[in-house]
Amino acid sequence: MDKQTLIKALDTVAARDRQVADALTLVGYPEPRTAPGGFPALLSIVVNQQISKEAARAILGRLENLMPGTTAEAFLAQPDEALQAAGLSRPKIRYGKGIAEGVASGLVPIDAFPSMPDEEIIASLMGLRGIGLWSAEIYCMFSLGRPDLFPGEDIALQEAMKRLKGLEARPTPKLARDLAKDWAPWRSAMSVFLWHYYRGAPA
Repeated sequence: MDKQTLIKALDTVAARDRQVADALTLVGYPEPRTAPGGFPALLSIVVNQQISKEAARAILGRLENLMPGTTAEAFLAQPDEALQAAGLSRPKIRYGKGIAEGVASGLVPIDAFPSMPDEEIIASLMGLRGIGLWSAEIYCMFSLGRPDLFPGEDIALQEAMKRLKGLEARPTPKLARDLAKDWAPWRSAMSVFLWHYYRGAPA
């Protein structure tokens, strides 16, 4: 989703949600978020789990030096010792190789994802160890540019929604998703905005 589309989407939501309109006035428009697709994107999602962005960036840089392009086939060809030396933990090596096997074998039809509906892509990705619902939705949003997803399990989104809607407590994932239904068909844009709002709005 480019900047122009993001602004149009948020203006459309703001026209029917006064709280969103007020929040836009307070913190302004976010920058769009995009990511490359394919196996490197899935590997990046796994690498980023439970570590800082700086640490993940360093590991991904070492992996890229080890195997430029970081294809599924190249990842499978690497001995575990080399992947550990690059900074991957044993569980993440297992997850990475499982994902690589799924992609290389065609079990996960990643090249067909652009023509598949969100639900089928998410189901396919969640069949891989290390990829849960949040990760699958993030891939759809940023690597495939899908416009109407809301990862309700995200703690920052829950906290931002609490502030935006004046809730007494962070909403559960189910409640967050239910509340976000009012923002369809632009829930991905609202997710990007709420991450921006989380960082910029007063607590």
